[in-house]
Amino acid sequence: MKALLGWLDDRTGYRSLLHEALYERIPGGARWRYVWGSTLTFVFALQVVTGFCLWMGYSPSARTAWESVYYIQHEMTLGWLLRGIHHFAAQAMVVLMVLHLMQVVIDGAYKAPREVNFWLGLVLMQIVLGLGLTGYLLPWDQKGYYATQVATEIIGSTPVIGPDVQQLVQGGPRYGHATLTRFFALHAGILPTLLVGFLALHIYVFRRHGITARQPLKKPETTFWPDQVLMDAVACLAVLAAVMLLAVWKGAELSAPANPAAAYGAARPEWYYLFLFRFLKFGWVSHAGEVTGLGEAFGSVVLPGAVMLVIVLMPLIAKLRGGHRFNIGFLSLVVLGAAGLTGVALYEDWFQDDADSREFRAAVAQAHEEGLRAVELAQSETGIPPEGAITLLRNDPKTQGPRIFKKLCSDCHRWEGHDGTGGEVLAMNPEDPQAPPTPAPAKAPDLATFGSREWLRSVLTDFSNQMAPTANATANAELAHELPQGTMAGWSETNGPLLLEAENAGALEDLIEFVYAQSRRPGALTPDDPKVLHGREIFSTGELTQGQFDSACTDCHSLHAIGDAEALATDMQPVLTGYGGQEWLREMLLNPDEHYGSSNAMPSFRGQMSEHELSMLIRWMTGDYYTPQRRPVPDLASSGSGDASATDSPADGNGAAGDEGPAANGEPGGTSD
Repeated sequence: MKALLGWLDDRTGYRSLLHEALYERIPGGARWRYVWGSTLTFVFALQVVTGFCLWMGYSPSARTAWESVYYIQHEMTLGWLLRGIHHFAAQAMVVLMVLHLMQVVIDGAYKAPREVNFWLGLVLMQIVLGLGLTGYLLPWDQKGYYATQVATEIIGSTPVIGPDVQQLVQGGPRYGHATLTRFFALHAGILPTLLVGFLALHIYVFRRHGITARQPLKKPETTFWPDQVLMDAVACLAVLAAVMLLAVWKGAELSAPANPAAAYGAARPEWYYLFLFRFLKFGWVSHAGEVTGLGEAFGSVVLPGAVMLVIVLMPLIAKLRGGHRFNIGFLSLVVLGAAGLTGVALYEDWFQDDADSREFRAAVAQAHEEGLRAVELAQSETGIPPEGAITLLRNDPKTQGPRIFKKLCSDCHRWEGHDGTGGEVLAMNPEDPQAPPTPAPAKAPDLATFGSREWLRSVLTDFSNQMAPTANATANAELAHELPQGTMAGWSETNGPLLLEAENAGALEDLIEFVYAQSRRPGALTPDDPKVLHGREIFSTGELTQGQFDSACTDCHSLHAIGDAEALATDMQPVLTGYGGQEWLREMLLNPDEHYGSSNAMPSFRGQMSEHELSMLIRWMTGDYYTPQRRPVPDLASSGSGDASATDSPADGNGAAGDEGPAANGEPGGTSD
């Protein structure tokens, strides 16, 4: 080995290089405060290694970017770990960079003759922030797409050159394929090359002047090896452990594919830019922008630029009397101010109880659910279509239905108390237009359980309470207000107690099963099931196990039951043929007066939605969408083979388990009737 190493040293001179690197003089001895530069270099090396691995699976185009990240995250062996390490190491670089900057300023390591090295460090800081910004867009998901759009709009607010620079960065007047390819070129090529070059210069100049130690020296002078090397190695391992912990415990999120046509109400930059985002929300900043004529550029470019200019001038300021103390105080205020604004932004978004914060949290929850849903659909038997992942959610009733409901239905109805997407329905105070919006009362029944067995039970036994929200209606108010006191309400008040008697429990269940079977929803019993046949008899005659209705259902409603040659009753409204099913809902939305009769208070939506939107809404309300099949769960309590299976099955079309049907067995869609 000695002969081999001697031969290698004779050809390369590596021993002198190692000696130069490892035996650098450290005045005052090794210290933990010197580890930040080494940890930064280590994390950058970690980024390079994981970045190359990710690059092997990444395809930078608007149609394939999300798909390739999905492949990395869910198909590539340990791809999720690589992506998690890369994601959190990027954030660790920002934290370490701030700590390194503070250590340099506090120790006075920016003073002559080290000014150039300090300025090189500031250039490296801007490159690192640029890497974070450009990398955020590359998954081409909703979160990164809209967050980066916020950042480029800030670039566009720069006076004079802003719009041109924004177009240059975006690759045109709007976001698209060219934006992604330019950001990828910056993230994987230009910025890393610049960082390596400036890092080499930074280390060269640093080695030229050596470490600046705080005076007075408390320990004798030593060398970089072995004590400082050990401290740096321990610090690097600690950083790696923290990154690995976050990568395994939290992971890098992949939200839904970027969709310019779908607004994202929770657009925020990464957490290390949140301070600037929150700063721009101050009223005085906007006012100053208006007064100076600079607009948003005053808070987003001018003031941050002034702060950065002071930091750049710190080596010159330090030459003044008290300049070093000023620099320490100024940087401390900047760091504390940025941390404080970040904390305020996080508190307002996640903990503050007002309309805007609740709307933000609802948007985040919806985006998270849509991200999981996109992955579910990508993992289905049909997979990602050739048109790209964006069509996964566009053609998914579970995703599109809530949005259409929010747009067209939530003014009157609610879905589990919200607008369908998880947000509140708000209304302005007409007497005080300047007041913040407040939650608006529902004007029609909550439809989360519409057509389900639960809904039918409530209609039969407690109709007035089920329809109580119609008292708030403003459109067709007279009809709507009469509904909770109308004919059906009187029937329910009279016959509801009879149905709820213990002796009639089975009869009530059979009647519900008969009406529910007409919807042909997943989990509905077949027309020849004994319970359905008994329910049909009750519907026609009104005869219960004990007692009888004062009027049978066929006395007021038309219904042609499934499997019957002739209708049970005709020429009466509301029509209950197929009640709660897709065809019934279609007629109710397009022809409510003809379908529901003179007591109808709902307007027609004919011409207000496309056929695709109509289909998405109806299929969502009836639970007709792809539901992934659960893996078999062993029955540990049994003494058999333990191969009991469980599947996700949307009972009553509302996602509760317990029913079987086309949408419950892992097949795309469900019933299409």
